[in-house]
Amino acid sequence: MVIGITGGIGAGKSTVLALLEREFGASVLIADEIARQLMEPGHSCYEHIVDEFGKGLIFPDGSLDRAMLAEVVFSDPAKLKKLNSIVHPMVKEYIRGEISCISLEDPLRIIVVEAALLIEDHYDEICDEIWYIYAEEPVRRERLKRARRYSDEKISAIMSNQLSDEEFRANCQRVIDNSKSPEETLEQLKVAMQFFII
Repeated sequence: MVIGITGGIGAGKSTVLALLEREFGASVLIADEIARQLMEPGHSCYEHIVDEFGKGLIFPDGSLDRAMLAEVVFSDPAKLKKLNSIVHPMVKEYIRGEISCISLEDPLRIIVVEAALLIEDHYDEICDEIWYIYAEEPVRRERLKRARRYSDEKISAIMSNQLSDEEFRANCQRVIDNSKSPEETLEQLKVAMQFFII
């Protein structure tokens, strides 16, 4: 069974992933981590990105200057769209392959996929359910200020570019409220996982 995990910034998706891995033995696939791996020299995204954005983004050791790449694309919507068109399909294909491998080794294993654009990139094609990790906005803001030292302005800018609460709820089969303690979140996960564990 494959569960997709999504939600806005600061909702605590990492906490939920850790609980699913620790308490239920789930295999966790995180799209951002996979994207970083695929952007390393010798991997599928690397050559495409260098061809598109130039060798000026390469460090002396051959690796990509991801900070510079971020600066280039986030100031230009067309370039961001181009980067996403390179990276996202390759990440999704990699995840498909990992799901196949894990399923062959252990057909009863729960697989959890986390991606920022899970809904927009149509991961419902490969997930049995999509879960929305929700947290109240003041809680999210406090977490981001404390953990990442983000300003209110930066938080507002990021949130304004993400799906609304209504859009997340309309596209997900289950909502996990992660506004309070990990213990309370775990109790919700136990209920949700009853439908998946044979």
